[in-house]
Amino acid sequence: MNEMTLIIDDDPSFNAILVRTMERRGCPARGAQDSASALELARELNPARVVLDLNLNGSSGLALIPPLLESNPDCRIVVLTGYASIATAVDAVKLGAIQYLAKPVEIEAILSAFDDDGGPDFDVPASDEPLSVDRLEWEHIQRVLNENDGNISATARALKMHRRTLQRKLSKRPVKT
Repeated sequence: MNEMTLIIDDDPSFNAILVRTMERRGCPARGAQDSASALELARELNPARVVLDLNLNGSSGLALIPPLLESNPDCRIVVLTGYASIATAVDAVKLGAIQYLAKPVEIEAILSAFDDDGGPDFDVPASDEPLSVDRLEWEHIQRVLNENDGNISATARALKMHRRTLQRKLSKRPVKT
């Protein structure tokens, strides 16, 4: 199966490593590090698969899903993020992504997401334990951040929180449930 894969990630090292790893697995791949070059490559290459980072130089990678699917409606998009949240996972799938994976991620998980024809996997067992207060706060911040299109200042105003406090909270890894 020789389908072109477009890797869209603003971290040049991660991008290059993922491109090389895909090619070693027999999957031709090209990399883009910003939205403009990603859309240009998508039009040029018509990739069958896209690996899309959620955060591209401070803006939301989710904004790329509609134009990518517009240029190729059969394109399969997997979203990667270092800061997973339920709100952004739901939004990614609603926009047309087939899977949402948290970094660090193994190449097998990415390839498996592309090979799975069943669509997004919502068959994740629910925990009997309620979410911690810290995790609930993280999810709420992510939801409000998403509603404000990633704008930190607008999100801080909506949360009635100082912008630096919000930035400090966002710089931390999400807490486990």
